[in-house]
Amino acid sequence: MPEGDTVWQAARRLHDALAGKVLARSDFRVPRYATVDLSGRTVLGTVPRGKHLLTRFEGGLTLHTHLRMEGAWKVFGTGEPWKGGPAHQIRVVLSTADRTAVGYRLPVLELLRTGEEDAAVGHLGPDLLGPDWDPERALANLLTDPGRPLGEALLDQRNLAGIGNVYKSELCFLIGATPWLPVGALPADRAAHLPHLAQRLLEANRDRPVRRTTGLRHQDLFVYGRAGRPCLLCRTPIRLADQGDGSRDRPTYWCPVCQTGPAPTPGSPPARRTRTPN
Repeated sequence: MPEGDTVWQAARRLHDALAGKVLARSDFRVPRYATVDLSGRTVLGTVPRGKHLLTRFEGGLTLHTHLRMEGAWKVFGTGEPWKGGPAHQIRVVLSTADRTAVGYRLPVLELLRTGEEDAAVGHLGPDLLGPDWDPERALANLLTDPGRPLGEALLDQRNLAGIGNVYKSELCFLIGATPWLPVGALPADRAAHLPHLAQRLLEANRDRPVRRTTGLRHQDLFVYGRAGRPCLLCRTPIRLADQGDGSRDRPTYWCPVCQTGPAPTPGSPPARRTRTPN
């Protein structure tokens, strides 16, 4: 599942493959950009911003993409078969003399003026893996709406950029609070620790092929994806419920013993309707 660490890895792959090279071919397979041709332009590089990717070209153009749940960038060598999915899922192709980057199932793809990148990413809070990371600002953002459920606040990229559903569940477990606890109800010491913990987790995983939060050899995650299985600390079965605004619910995992705070009532409607931007 693409989160800040996964997007950071995708940016590095694209940068290593294309940066400093001249495009021999570009192929946009979306109607809006069907006639765009970037061939002859040098790729300046690719940088991540939260869950967003910004690929910059000479001449002041930026390709903004977002992977969301299903998107992926794959890099292939000259003559190598493309194995990222069927051809109808390809949204864009960028080729140099020796590498080809293919974007599959990209739900967000737009060309911007580089000077106007803020139109796409200016709403984001401090980037957990970026040069603008600021834990104090991230904490202040989280506490702006103290009644908001912790899980929703963590997913809101306006607060801090890079956390997805996996890290949401894992962070709530690690600080001992359910994702439904109002963020303002967190004890002050745990609230202050939360941004630092989030940054350390993403930093530790940005170079790993498999995401890990436990430090255990045979178990990568504490709660995410482990519904019905015993908690690694107390052996109580891990629970699963949806969390969201009713239109964009996210599967959420927690331990009812190790994590304190409210939990959803089966069949109950969402208590709040708050959009969580990507």
